Amino acid sequence: MGQKTVMFSDLSGAIMAQDDTVARIVIREHPELGDSPVEIDVLSDEARAIEKAALQVAVVDLYLPGEDEPHRVTMDADSFDKLATEKEMSELLITARPARRSSRTSAASPARGDRGSYASLEQAGKPHKGRVTDAEKRLVFEHFDEINERLAGQGLRAISLADPEHAERYGLADLARKRSTEPA
Repeated sequence: MGQKTVMFSDLSGAIMAQDDTVARIVIREHPELGDSPVEIDVLSDEARAIEKAALQVAVVDLYLPGEDEPHRVTMDADSFDKLATEKEMSELLITARPARRSSRTSAASPARGDRGSYASLEQAGKPHKGRVTDAEKRLVFEHFDEINERLAGQGLRAISLADPEHAERYGLADLARKRSTEPA
């Protein structure tokens, strides 16, 4: 007696035959998505249809006066191009100066593909706009001094037990109480 495995497309529910080419899709951003990317299996034709339907977008960081962090905005590339009225956007982009890199900004808003897991010792505690996961909180709690040394070495802000926002964000209220009662 033999067994037969049947696979279905996660998108359409269509049966994927043995000779069908299966495509893998990693979903990195979606309004219904949690903190980390997910992946699904689909028919290769479904993946090609997604590629054909893809929008061309411009992703820009807006540094507004009086605000510490940039706002990341994604917009239709054609709409963005129309904002350039003095010369064509292609010419403007070619002649524009390279973006300045500041340690705070690059840590707070990394490029989409460069984003690491904040649930690792190398990334935990770095400023970011997303929700702090339980795994990141645990790492910051367990390796508080080590993480602050790394952050300072990278020119980033340290996590302060005296800052109520930091204590709440990283779940450090117990550590703050413990350290405040220890003899100096």
